[in-house]
Amino acid sequence: MRILVVEDEASLREGLKSTLQRVAYAVDTAEDADEADIRMDVAPYDLVLLDVNLPGLDGVSLLKNWRRKGVTTPVLLLTARDGWREKVAGMDAGADDYVTKPFHQEELLARIRAQIRRAAGKGVSVLTFGDLEIDTTAQRVFIGGQDVRLTGQEYKILSYLAHNAGRVMSQSQIIDHVQDENSETTSNGAEVLISRIRRKIGRHWIETIRGLGYSFRPDPGPAE
Repeated sequence: MRILVVEDEASLREGLKSTLQRVAYAVDTAEDADEADIRMDVAPYDLVLLDVNLPGLDGVSLLKNWRRKGVTTPVLLLTARDGWREKVAGMDAGADDYVTKPFHQEELLARIRAQIRRAAGKGVSVLTFGDLEIDTTAQRVFIGGQDVRLTGQEYKILSYLAHNAGRVMSQSQIIDHVQDENSETTSNGAEVLISRIRRKIGRHWIETIRGLGYSFRPDPGPAE
């Protein structure tokens, strides 16, 4: 999953980036509204962390502009402790949730997971498909109760496909949602990672749709 962090305070921006990357999110950053606008135009994000008090155009005004343009990406606002007016204005502008500074990392991560599940139509933190379980909180995968060891990139791809179960996702969509601006995943690299995932969980879970991409099969039947 790919997240955009929009925060003008450098130390907080880099701290958020580090925290999110540590739990296997792909992360891009922007320090003001202009940079955030450019990034939103060129990359598909699964969620935006948006500071309200940006220099120049503020976060609430930026969010209003995005919603007017039809941007539906979930947005989680970062607000000041005493900024209740900002919270109300932000929610009215189309924010999906907010977290108050200073915040605990675990609360922020829980709110991010909740928004991503909601956007994907998933109401629970453990995605269950037959004997396959994907724990999105612990970022662990189980087959028949047995722990499956995936690398960070493998988990990102499996989680993204599972959140879009039944849909055909192209290689470019997969790459765009699991890499950030510093990653260099190629289409060949994605194929290799999917091949590794299949070896670990079984080929029958991920179907190749020739010429189009890949689809996670929520009810694949018996293993091949």
